[in-house]
Amino acid sequence: MSSVMDWHARYSQQARWTANVRNYLFARAGVGTAHKILEIGCGTGAVLSEFPSLTKAGAFGLDIDLKAARQSQQNVQSAMLTCGDGIALPYSSQTFDIVLCHFLLLWAKSPVGILKEMKRVVQRGGAVIALAEPDYASRLDYPSTLEPLGRWQAESLRRRGADPEAGRKLPGWFTAAGITPIETGIIAGGWSAASSSDERTLEWAVIESDLVGQIPAQDLQELKKLDEAAWANGERVLFVPTFYAWGRT
Repeated sequence: MSSVMDWHARYSQQARWTANVRNYLFARAGVGTAHKILEIGCGTGAVLSEFPSLTKAGAFGLDIDLKAARQSQQNVQSAMLTCGDGIALPYSSQTFDIVLCHFLLLWAKSPVGILKEMKRVVQRGGAVIALAEPDYASRLDYPSTLEPLGRWQAESLRRRGADPEAGRKLPGWFTAAGITPIETGIIAGGWSAASSSDERTLEWAVIESDLVGQIPAQDLQELKKLDEAAWANGERVLFVPTFYAWGRT
């Protein structure tokens, strides 16, 4: 999972996971009447690419990774892309109607600082939306023989500077940033073995990338076989509680 295009496949997968709650929150935030929308940590444009079909608002995206920002510009040519850091947004105060992030704050050294910046650049009465922050510490794996996967991935995230418990902290982060959450919740889980072969292939590419050099390859392959057998038998359960929150300034 090293190339920009590989990550675009992953970001697109994550966008599919959150499609229902995203449409719900966009409707509540008034995306159809917005004039300017900004996505912080837009990656390669998996979510940003939806904006032209949802609204006539000007779409803006920001990512700290220059290669990702360039790929996002190619994928969403009408958007205005910037390479920058969410902790110091290069925009004037009260510029946007809606500012959002998607699977971002768990990677941030200062999630509250980023939320404060999101609040700063939103107009009065505008919406701040955190679409998805996972809580890997509450991950559910069944059969129980697959439980080590969750522990290993959480440990891998910590080693790389991420917070695997970000989801449960999201409401508190909003409050600390001075944003009163209008609504917080957990995205519902669902399983569909018939449609998820490609999804599982991508998921295992991520697992193997996360754990390379940390877990013996033989151990990983044994768990992969058990995972495939559990999906084939219809008994596999995999659920990572993923939180969302939104509020107005």
